[in-house]
Amino acid sequence: MNIIVTVKQVADPNIPPSDIQLDPAAMRIVSPFGVPPVMNGYDANALEEALRLRQKHGGRVTVVGLGDDSSRESLKGAVAMGADSAVLLNDPDWLHADSAGVGQALAAAIRKIGNFDLILCGRQASDTDGGQVLHWIAEALDLPAVSPVSKIEEVDGRTMIVHRLIEDGYQRLRVELPALLGVSSETNEPRYPTVRGTMAAGRTLIPGWKASDLGLQALAPKVELRQLQIQLRTSNAELIAGSSGAEQGAALADKLRELGLI
Repeated sequence: MNIIVTVKQVADPNIPPSDIQLDPAAMRIVSPFGVPPVMNGYDANALEEALRLRQKHGGRVTVVGLGDDSSRESLKGAVAMGADSAVLLNDPDWLHADSAGVGQALAAAIRKIGNFDLILCGRQASDTDGGQVLHWIAEALDLPAVSPVSKIEEVDGRTMIVHRLIEDGYQRLRVELPALLGVSSETNEPRYPTVRGTMAAGRTLIPGWKASDLGLQALAPKVELRQLQIQLRTSNAELIAGSSGAEQGAALADKLRELGLI
């Protein structure tokens, strides 16, 4: 089973809100000094699922990312985890494209790679929470798409059974291959790279493809961002005093009544 996984490099989502920085010109979140960007968490789940499927069914796992040259670090991280190869789409015109443009570029790269049975994407990116690019890829490649997927239950020849998350549970769907899945964090716990994998990834040459390599014209942004803001929330905690658990419980109940919560 040949699997293609899309990977995006993002600012570390664990950065304290007060340390988050914005690039007003590029209209994007940037990593503060000393805090390296990371692989998008849902993409790591997608990669882990691809590696598990390869272990069961054989084949290859190819990772594709779009970003500037620094995004090679996340792609090397994917190779360290076990991916067979990686490609970076690093045409400067793509850095300001909207979801449709990014999906178009990724779809063109996937066509060039060819010979795939399954495309796995993270359900959304942690920096935008958009969740749109994977559907643009599926549209461009005329593939069935299911998202968000919490479990790949079974692969049977040219079909697979997956669980798609819904508000009150999940749907159990049979999907014909080739297909595209948007993987959610419920599927697995991504592995850590091994020392041997990290050393091998450090020697890996990751090619960079431009628009001309894919037969695409330069992509102008279709959505113009005029302002980007981060809303910070604050919270307060009050410690309930008491010499015993029973006394603290009674004091907590009194406080909840005072607030009208019980």
